[in-house]
Amino acid sequence: MFTGLIEEMGTYLGHEGDRYGIRAKSVLEDIAIGDSVAVNGCCVTVVSFTEEIWETELTKETLERTTFGLLSPGDAINLERPVRASDRLGGNILQGHVDAIGEVTAGPPDLRVRIPAELMRYCVEKGSIGIDGVSLTLFDLDEDSFTIAIIPHTSEVTTIGLRKPGDKVNIEVDVAAKLIEKLISPYLTKLG
Repeated sequence: MFTGLIEEMGTYLGHEGDRYGIRAKSVLEDIAIGDSVAVNGCCVTVVSFTEEIWETELTKETLERTTFGLLSPGDAINLERPVRASDRLGGNILQGHVDAIGEVTAGPPDLRVRIPAELMRYCVEKGSIGIDGVSLTLFDLDEDSFTIAIIPHTSEVTTIGLRKPGDKVNIEVDVAAKLIEKLISPYLTKLG
């Protein structure tokens, strides 16, 4: 589980085969092989590391569902280690399981993002959403997009401040909404 509060911006270094390299400092402080790290909101596993570089292995599913395949060496990326039971939950509960790729239609400070219309049922005014692993609050929703008010701090310490129209972003909708829908849907079909 993650909070959506980014610990640092790292640098994507490129890949060889299914191994993807990342330069970072803070997230490596107490890392071990097998640990999880959210990269732009996508939970991946550390398979090797040195003092400032670590690697993960990616599957076809991850490459198809996330923006990993769109990254170029040198791109800035958002990094967060999993929350510990003793940590504050200052953001939103994120799993690091990306639901879809969205498209930025207007950059910050009033970031506008279009997502697949079928995911909008999980979005509510003043609800939370994960964009590239950053926990953000929604407003001004329509059938396939929403706006996020980005404060200067968020622009400075995450990749959200770099986003411009046409950029692709990883989207994670509220898992609680998806679970509730799954639990009640059999009962709704019986009523309908």
